[in-house]
Order: sequence, then C-alpha cells, then structure tokens
Amino acid sequence: MSTSLPDDVTSAGSATSPREVVALAAHHDGSEVYVPGGTPALGDVVPVRVRVPRLPGGPAAQVRSVWLRTVRDGEPRLSQARLEREDEDESWYVADVLVHNPVTSYRFFLDVPGGYQWLNGRGVFDRDVPDAADFRLTVHPPAPSWMGDGVVYQVFPDRFARSAEADDRPVPDWAQPADWDDEPLAGGPGVGTQYYGGDLRGIEEHLDHLQALGVGTVYLTPVFPGRSNHRYDASTFDHVDPLLGGDEAYASLSRAVHARGMRLLGDLTTNHTGAGHEWFERAHADASSAERDWFYWTPGEPGYVGWLEHASLPKLNYGSPTLGARMIDGPGSVVGRYLGEPFSLDGWRIDVANMTGRYADEDRTLEIARRIRATMTEVNPDSVLVSEHFHDASLDLAGDGWHANMNYSAFTRPVWTWLAPHDSSVPFLGLPVTTPRRGGRSMVETMRDFDAVLPWAVTSRQWNMLGSHDTPRLRSIVGSAEMVEVAATLLLTYPGTPVMFAGDEVGLTGTNGEHARVPMPWGRSERWDSDTFEVYRRLVAMRRASRALREGGLRWLLVDDDAVAYLRETTDERVLVVVARDAWAGARLPRHLLTGTEPERLYGELGLEVTAEGLDLAGDGPGVGVWRIG
Repeated sequence: MSTSLPDDVTSAGSATSPREVVALAAHHDGSEVYVPGGTPALGDVVPVRVRVPRLPGGPAAQVRSVWLRTVRDGEPRLSQARLEREDEDESWYVADVLVHNPVTSYRFFLDVPGGYQWLNGRGVFDRDVPDAADFRLTVHPPAPSWMGDGVVYQVFPDRFARSAEADDRPVPDWAQPADWDDEPLAGGPGVGTQYYGGDLRGIEEHLDHLQALGVGTVYLTPVFPGRSNHRYDASTFDHVDPLLGGDEAYASLSRAVHARGMRLLGDLTTNHTGAGHEWFERAHADASSAERDWFYWTPGEPGYVGWLEHASLPKLNYGSPTLGARMIDGPGSVVGRYLGEPFSLDGWRIDVANMTGRYADEDRTLEIARRIRATMTEVNPDSVLVSEHFHDASLDLAGDGWHANMNYSAFTRPVWTWLAPHDSSVPFLGLPVTTPRRGGRSMVETMRDFDAVLPWAVTSRQWNMLGSHDTPRLRSIVGSAEMVEVAATLLLTYPGTPVMFAGDEVGLTGTNGEHARVPMPWGRSERWDSDTFEVYRRLVAMRRASRALREGGLRWLLVDDDAVAYLRETTDERVLVVVARDAWAGARLPRHLLTGTEPERLYGELGLEVTAEGLDLAGDGPGVGVWRIG
C-alpha cells in the first residue's frame, strides 16, 4: 500500500496513468540555494530564502504571506519575509536572520486561509510543533569539504592485507592464529583474539584498489599495541604496534596515501585504555603515582571503572588536572602528536565519543570535544573530528566539537529496515530482534527526524554508512546484489559523507560485527563480486563529478512503500534520484522540475519519460535511476 507524508512528499498514482505530484509544499534547507555560503559570525544578518510552489489546486498556492520566526533572549519574534520573485510555478521569499547566538534557530510561518502552517526541518505542519527541529545557523566552521569529496574507506588492519613482512613476525602470546581464508568467529571465546596478521605494509601494497574505487579518505581502526585483534585496548599511545610494522610503516602508509591525493584518518579511544596500558599499570600499582587520578577507582571488584563494566578497559577520568596535557591538549598530546610529522594524520575518529567524559554525575563530553578540536585546529587546521555515537547524538553536535558523527540513527538503521527482507534473521544493531522490514514512509520520517535536529553544517558532513566493523555486512542484511545496488545508490546520493567498510564493494558477508570482519579475498575470484565492485566504482565516480550530489540540499519529492524520490540541488545543478526496492505504482512529477532541455541519465535503469504533463516515473523495480535535470 502507498503511503504519504503531510508536507513535500506524496504517494504515487497508478502505473498506467500516473497522477501529478501536487503536494509539493514550501521548502527550505541549509544549502546554498537557500542560505549564503560560508560561516556567519555573531552579529551577522543572514538572508535566508524559502521556496513556495504555486501549483494549481495545491495548498501552497494559497499562501498569503511568509514570516520568519526566531527566539531571541528566550522570546519568540516574527518578522515578515519579502517576496523576492515569482513565476507561474513558485514564489521565493527572503527574510533576515540575526545571528544572535552561536547556534541560532529559526523557522517559517505561513499565513494560509483558515489558519497557519509552520515550516521547520521536518517539513510543513498545520499545527504547533516544538522548537527542536527548527533550522539552525551556526558560527562554528564545518568539517572541510574534502571529507565528502570521495568515499571514506574503513580498514580493519588485521583483516585487510598481509604483507610478506608479516610472515617474519612472531605470533603474540594472546593470539589464536588463523589462516587468511578462515571464517571469522561470530561469538564466544576467541572473537577478540583470532589473529590473521594483516599489517600496514599490506594496506600500502593495495592502494591501487582503493584508488580505482575512487576512495578519498582511508580510515584505519586503531594501530596502537594491545592484546586483541581490534586494538581498542591500547597498552600505549606512544608508538604504533610492531605487529603492524611499527611507526615507520604507519609513516610510510601516510606518505603513500597522500602521494595519491587521498587522506588518512586515525582512530582513538579517548574514553579508556587497555588494562595493560602503561598509564594504568603505574596507577594501579602505586596510589601516589602521577597517573593515579587519570582513572576512576571503586571500592568493589575490580577496584576501578571499566567501559561497560569490562575490567579490560579502564575508563579515563578527565576530572584530572593533568590527564589533558598527555591525551588531548596541545601538539605534544596523543591527539596532537599524530597529526604532525611523520604520521601527518588528517583527523581522528573518536571511539565511544558519547561516553568520553561521562560518568555518574559528571558530564565533560562537550568540553573534551572542544579541547580536542582546539588541538587539531592548532596542529592541522584542515583536519576533521568524527564521533562514534550509535543513538541520538543531537545534544553533542552543535558544531563546535565533533564535526560529524557516524550516522547510524539517520541513515544506517532506516535504510536497513527499508531493504531488509521480510524473513531477515540478522540481529538489528543491539536490539533483541532481527532486522524488521518497514515501508518508505518509516525510512524517510526517521531520516528527517534525526537530520532536522542538527545544523545543516553538521548534517551535510555526517558519516553515512551501510555497515562498519561493529555491524553485520550490508550483503547479509539485504540478501542480494540487486538490493546492494539500491542501498549503495542511497549512500552515494544522500547528503553527507559516504563511508564504506572494506570488502562491501566485493560482496563480503557477515551476520554481526565480529563475523563481518572478514579478510579481504585477494586473489580469490570465487569470493570476489566484480559486478558489485563496478556498481560502487561507478556510483563513486558519479558523485565525485556532481557538485549537487556532494554539496546540494535535499528536497523529498515522493514516498511510496517501495520507492522514494528526492532532489539534490545547488545553484548550478539539479539531480533527481529515484530508488525502488520492488515494483511500484509509478508517479508523475511536475514538469517545471526539469530546468534543462532533457534529463541526462547519470546512473541506473529505471524509466523516466518527459511529457507535456510532467516527468513520468515508471513503476519499475527493484532498481535505481539518477538524472541531471537542471
């Protein structure tokens, strides 16, 4: 059954006689079409624009006036917007926002017969709504644009590639050796100690693969020594694990990555160390040591606080006046040191960022994020800072700390639930259920709910993922290469930064985070899906060639249970994206959306016919279609 949303999206008509989409409503987002580029300063006055379609018979045709509503010093204020231009299809209004707070919120009031409507980040409402989803201007600079220019490619070093040098290294005493073709354990003893021996030289030897794919940024999970294959239990931050090749191998990889025009990101556990970390060992052994107040101590066993009660991961205490200088503050800290020569990292992904600095009645998370950001700005002003946060991160993302977050809530989870089969047996991201199958309305409403509570400067840089080293593999979630293409098209056309987990591009599978950490099947043609690689390669190339897909706003056009369509727009380009998980009813879009002479197909096989009445979308599916229409 088709579904509809109450604002600028509508359900489809019949496949033989598609009806025109007339429910387009007023629209605004933070992109350059509506808000001037650049970062405003306190006291600036920023002109913001709103688009009001004038479609015959549609409610937008009856909008009599538009007003801007802000809340300054706790009190709502209205100012009337000015009509800037109009034609037979739409009117444009402009209003001025005084940037009176570091994050200044605003929404639009629409005067319509019989009442009024509000336009905020979630859409148009004919009732009063809370302020949480109001649009936001922020004085905090966004992440540099390079982060989203190509795809971010996540590498789990133990499982990506093993160089010949690895054969000469002794197996550590904590490890359970595995052959490269062995299947990873999915649970039980040994999941953290199963050891394949991938190393940094192995990654460097396969950079051709990443470059062919169109990778812009290489992101490695931790490279510090530990007693596990994941290395989130660091024993020191002073050097790179010799099992990976040590400091020189990391520096060499950095040089090779940068020589190819790519960037390199590290992964840091600011929340905890390993129980074998040199800081913790000194603190545990000597109550008078300088490191003693760097951790939390308790009267019961094991005598200290561990991450999620794991004794192997003692939690860092940022109430200490001296921890900051070693960990996060200044060029000599752990954060600062690896941004400089010889490693020259381009930024950090922060593990369990949502828990860093939070314990009982203490909450220093935002302070810590700002301090890390200050260090990074001092050492490398062009670096990026990304948080890990699996649920609602809106209170941590004002833009002055973390640049962006791993976007499980607004992208991964809703996309999975739209593309999962009815009979999925794959667990759903920490919940005691398998992955449910839901309609397009559920996916889009979830995306809008989470996107709308952030500044556009953050939303447009969020790390969108279809999986990671902590989740099942996409292929296991959706079940087929056909559905992988639908998911990958969403990933490469949605606002934000597309992030891939190494191996998704060749069809690797895995039913949970541990099982998904599959070694790359180099030289194993029977396990290498070349067609899926070509899908990703073409989509990445398409995105890199389109400014609208990299920088444009987002305007939803229609939502059906089995298909959705949206526009990505800049001032010089308009791209239409249609993705379908199954055959559907088809639809007719308004003819005026086409501002060029003819649509230019960029990717996919779904049908689009231009008629005098409109743009007719065929009810094909499953499949995708991406067109430049202006």
